[in-house]
Amino acid sequence: MSLTKILELANHSGGTLYLMALLLLIALTVIIERTRHLLNMQQGGEQLMDLLRTESNLQSAHAQAELQAKAHLPQARVIQALENEPASSSNEVVAGHLEEALMHEVPMLDRSLWMLDTVITLAPLLGLFGTIIGMFHAFSVLDDVQNNPGAITGGIAEALIATACGLFIAMMGLVFFNWLNTRVRLIVHQLETIKVMLLNRREG
Repeated sequence: MSLTKILELANHSGGTLYLMALLLLIALTVIIERTRHLLNMQQGGEQLMDLLRTESNLQSAHAQAELQAKAHLPQARVIQALENEPASSSNEVVAGHLEEALMHEVPMLDRSLWMLDTVITLAPLLGLFGTIIGMFHAFSVLDDVQNNPGAITGGIAEALIATACGLFIAMMGLVFFNWLNTRVRLIVHQLETIKVMLLNRREG
């Protein structure tokens, strides 16, 4: 399919194919950025959990170097919350402060996913809207009795491209949206596990 034909289809869809190209770009940007960010966060969390299992003293040079290198991760900030806690604090107070630190971090994990969720919902509706507009162009040839009936069926087929594009964007986005949400849940579980590990280490 030539570029001229693609532009013609986009124009016959009332410009909705241009909007869907923008939605696809937004979806791909969010998918790529969040995938890299969450995978790095999950991997860093696993390394910090291993550090808590193997390092008995978080004030050691090795532990501090690891925490400093991963200071941008929410898991490291939760650990840092315990280090700032006075030794005289009770376990109940420490647990509350760790929970507070955890609650501050959780809302940032699914940042930008609302954009992907919006694209998933909007793309099929926009595709349907483009198809309806395309149908108007297809049936407008009935005003001319000399037109070939094949022009109508061809126009309908072209109009349905908008719906197909909308469904494709939504299906692709839905797969990655669910996968990214799974990564978020795993990181939240890491944060909860780190909280319990820190409390157990303090009690021990």
